[in-house]
Amino acid sequence: MTITLGFDVYGTLIDTAGVTEALHEFAGDRAVAFSTMWRDKQLEYSFRRGLMQNYQHFGICTKNALDYTCSMLGVEIAEKDKEKLLAGYRVLPPFPDVKSSLPALKNNHFRLFAFSNGRPDDLASLLENSGISSYFEDVISTDEIKSFKPNPAVYAHFLRRSGAKAHAAWLISGNPFDVIGAVSAGMSGAWVNRTGKGIFDPWELRPTATIRSLSELADAILST
Repeated sequence: MTITLGFDVYGTLIDTAGVTEALHEFAGDRAVAFSTMWRDKQLEYSFRRGLMQNYQHFGICTKNALDYTCSMLGVEIAEKDKEKLLAGYRVLPPFPDVKSSLPALKNNHFRLFAFSNGRPDDLASLLENSGISSYFEDVISTDEIKSFKPNPAVYAHFLRRSGAKAHAAWLISGNPFDVIGAVSAGMSGAWVNRTGKGIFDPWELRPTATIRSLSELADAILST
């Protein structure tokens, strides 16, 4: 049985904290706090829009979250500089384990897909700049159905687009809400807890596997 893997992009393949260096120019020693709040609000806005069924693409969520964070922390950033920061989301770096792990997984005959809230054009740019686009059969975006994770409809969309069955499909994510969403929708879910310090939501739904690095993924899947 061929196993299909759907890799979350932001926070799993790509390190969203990569924008922190650029933020030092504007936020100084609060750059890390700024980056964290920006990311948290970005996700919150996607959740809220999904629940409201008032869709705006992920780039809008990211822009709105940046504006909120500037206001909340009292950091003034000119519009032209905000545009540069937003453009930086298209060239964020991959995590160190990504480039070595993806070809190994492909060579082990797993089917690899990128699966994200991001818009297709943004994802294509991000994966190309990271040098990992060639490892994926396709890039599947929730924008195609105008919703966001963890709406069960987006996991069903992933299965349709990839031609996979839920029992033979895994969602790979560093975001607990995403893993929970996939497991709730009938898929298997691997939580990537790189630091070992992450806290998984104390729900009745648990990861099928928990790994510290993508290099552990194949063994984790094959041992379940």
